[in-house]
Amino acid sequence: MPKVMSVGLLIAAGLCVTGCATEDYVNQHVGVVQTQVNGLQTQLQATDQTAQEALNRANAAGKLAQGKFVYSMVMSDDSAHFPINGANLSSDETARLTDFANKLKTDNRNVYLEIQGYTDSTGSPQGNLRLGADRAEAVRRYLNEQGVPLNRMATISYGEDHPVAPNNTRDGRAQNRRVVVVVLD
Repeated sequence: MPKVMSVGLLIAAGLCVTGCATEDYVNQHVGVVQTQVNGLQTQLQATDQTAQEALNRANAAGKLAQGKFVYSMVMSDDSAHFPINGANLSSDETARLTDFANKLKTDNRNVYLEIQGYTDSTGSPQGNLRLGADRAEAVRRYLNEQGVPLNRMATISYGEDHPVAPNNTRDGRAQNRRVVVVVLD
């Protein structure tokens, strides 16, 4: 009987020691998993913030899309003098844009502006999309410098799509190099 009790005590002691080792093993691995969970929570918070910012931009774009057309101003190559492969504003363009910004401020209306950039068909379609975006953004930045709030303006590039004149003539290409500012109420 004492032998049986001794064996029983040895088995019980072995299980206790094994239990402690298992507990240390679990604590060690849970710590690694907890660190991973904390990292994922940080990433999730950053993703939530990015999603909220995207939602705010989408809501602003939705307001813009729901607006009623008021009027538009076209700045084509013959009046705006965009360089063939450039987006820099000339002094004539800035004067027109200054007058336009002053009119917006004088009217004191809560309007939204969609600034559309276009190009002629010379160059690659991807390059033309980029150039149209650069032209629209140049107009947007200048209007902002004149006091038009950024949250009331959106830009879009159509590149060489939607020409207003044939691209097989010099005059036609000049008309297609344009920025259109659409005013929505």
